[in-house]
Amino acid sequence: MTINEESRHDLYQRLEEVLGRREATVLMEHLPPVGWADVATKRDLDVLSLRFDRLDDRFGEIDRRFVEVDRRFDQLDTRLEGVERRLGEMPSEFRSLLVSVMGFMAVVFAASAGAIVAAMKI
Repeated sequence: MTINEESRHDLYQRLEEVLGRREATVLMEHLPPVGWADVATKRDLDVLSLRFDRLDDRFGEIDRRFVEVDRRFDQLDTRLEGVERRLGEMPSEFRSLLVSVMGFMAVVFAASAGAIVAAMKI
């Protein structure tokens, strides 16, 4: 038998006949609003609590990893500041030569990557 509003109302009327209005109301108020299968038990809540604890642990680990990433970015910033300072100390001729060589290397790298991709498609 499926529990629906009609069957609950029929039950209430029968309880009202047997127990009286007040007692029938009190008893009906203690029943779940739907079938027992939809009611959470203490065990269900314990399992859910464990899942949330595991989720908290995972978020804690993610937070720790972000702290490590932030630390590494800070180190990288410090290193880049050192490189910028050293580049600023270089003579301008050497600096322009370094920029030209780096540009040439970037072009060679891009051409090599393009050749590799083209060779893979053949």
